[in-house]
Parts: sequence; C-alpha cells; structure tokens
Amino acid sequence: MLSTDVEIKGSIKFSNDLVVDGKIDGSISSNGALTVGENARIKAEIKTRSVIIYGKVHGNIEVTDIVELKANAELVGDIKAASLSIEPGAIFVGKSTVGSPSVKPQASASPAASVSSSNAKNTAAKDSAAKKPSEDNSTSELPLTSQSNAGNKAVSS
Repeated sequence: MLSTDVEIKGSIKFSNDLVVDGKIDGSISSNGALTVGENARIKAEIKTRSVIIYGKVHGNIEVTDIVELKANAELVGDIKAASLSIEPGAIFVGKSTVGSPSVKPQASASPAASVSSSNAKNTAAKDSAAKKPSEDNSTSELPLTSQSNAGNKAVSS
C-alpha cells in the first residue's frame, strides 16, 4: 500500500495487487489489480487487469477486466475495459469502450453517401410522379416531410 504521504513521479510496475492512497504522476502498469483510495490523486496512464477508484484519477485507463468507479470517485480520461461499473455520485468525464463485439462491424458507405443517394432516388420518384399522372388509383411511395410545430413552445425550468 502507498499511503497518503507517499508521492511518486515516474513509472510504476507491479505484479499482484496495489492500493494507492497517495499521489502518482506518470504511468502505472500491471497484470494485477489497482485500487485508488479516497485520498489518492493520480495523474497517469493506467494499464492493469482491473481498477477500483475511490479517489481522483486524471488519465486514460485500459484494463483487461473491470473498471469500478465508486460513489465519490472522479475520473477524467478514457476507459477501455471488458466491464464498467459506475456508482451514483461518481464523476466520469471521457469516453468509454466496454466489451468487444462478437462480430466485427463491416465497412459500410458513409451516412452522407447513403443520404445523398436516397435523396436522389426520392427526387427521381417525385419527378416521375409529377410528369406522369396516375392512370389507376394506386399510390406512389413518396418521402414524408416533417412540419415544424411553430405553435408549440418548450418550457424549461
């Protein structure tokens, strides 16, 4: 255990479990579990098996198992983990990647390309519908358009 009066600048490597209640500025790596105590102030890139945070961490976290943010925890940084647990009252500012998909997503056309191609189809459908009057009473599929609700006002408190 690193107590509240311990301050480390640099790289920390350990093999089992470590509880930190002091200050660390640098990087932390391990195959074990890291517990960040209530009084801990960590500015580090963390790569371990798991992390439990009670204190404050500024830096990215990458674990093979789970990240747990306890009620008074504060994390500013990104998370990459198999599992993530955030208790009410915890602060997390960053992005998270949790788990991994069983099937990798396939590359697809960009959303802008699919929108413009569907708009082109819709425009073509409108043009052909406008040029040819319908001989029978069948209906053509035309895109729906939304109308603004000018009379509705949002109320905020």
